[in-house]
Amino acid sequence: MIDPKAIIHPTADLGKNVTVGPWTTIGPEVSIGKDCVIGSHVVIKGPTVIGSKNRIYQFSSVGEDTPALAYQGEPTLLRIGNNNVIREGVTIHRGMVQDEGVTEIGNDCLFMAYVHIAHDCTVGNNVIMANNASISGHVKVGDYANFGGYSAVPQFRIIGAHTHIAGLSLVLKDVPAFVTVAGNPSSAVGLNLEGMRRRGFSPDTISALKASYRVVYQQDLLLGDAIHQLESLAKKFKEVSQFVDSISSSKYGIVRPRKSSNNEDENEEKGSPKE
Repeated sequence: MIDPKAIIHPTADLGKNVTVGPWTTIGPEVSIGKDCVIGSHVVIKGPTVIGSKNRIYQFSSVGEDTPALAYQGEPTLLRIGNNNVIREGVTIHRGMVQDEGVTEIGNDCLFMAYVHIAHDCTVGNNVIMANNASISGHVKVGDYANFGGYSAVPQFRIIGAHTHIAGLSLVLKDVPAFVTVAGNPSSAVGLNLEGMRRRGFSPDTISALKASYRVVYQQDLLLGDAIHQLESLAKKFKEVSQFVDSISSSKYGIVRPRKSSNNEDENEEKGSPKE
């Protein structure tokens, strides 16, 4: 299961049925769970903890220290869950002591070729990042978020659960849960309706989220007033509560819609929130 050309530090801990390809380097303080498949020419540095049934493709760099100038070689951590697919050339960096010192990846994620996940990011479960999508340091990504190719997010932003970031988008503001954004700079273009339908959201839940989106983005309300107006609906639907919480917790402001055209499709909603 371990190619003789692989270089594995004697203190690295590999679980049962781990496969390692040729010319891969696994350093000290690395723990890899059972049934993982590590391709050729992969570099894994520690301290890094990787769960079970992950697949890491060739030329990926996992657990390298960050190039951020504030990093001075302190021992920090990368933690990766289970059942993730890390495709060719992906780079995932460990944390920095200026934050919590941990970069965290959940379960069942797909990171396509050349994705970059910087130091101190927290990525939830079932996240998909298409080719060359990048998130800078300290970014928080909710479950089921979906990133198109070449999209980018600067430091400290929050990408809510069940969001969709269109390809080539530059996301300068926080993205509330369930919202789709597009453009450079990105703007809100509606709800991620297709994602919700694929995941079996009920028609009532989708209708409630549509109504909530209109309150925030269409009714020309201050955000505090919009949130107050959604209190009763948030008590009835946990998804609306999640949408509201992702707005009220924003530190950098939320994405706003672009000006609507007369022929907008069903995923788009009119208006712009005030802050």
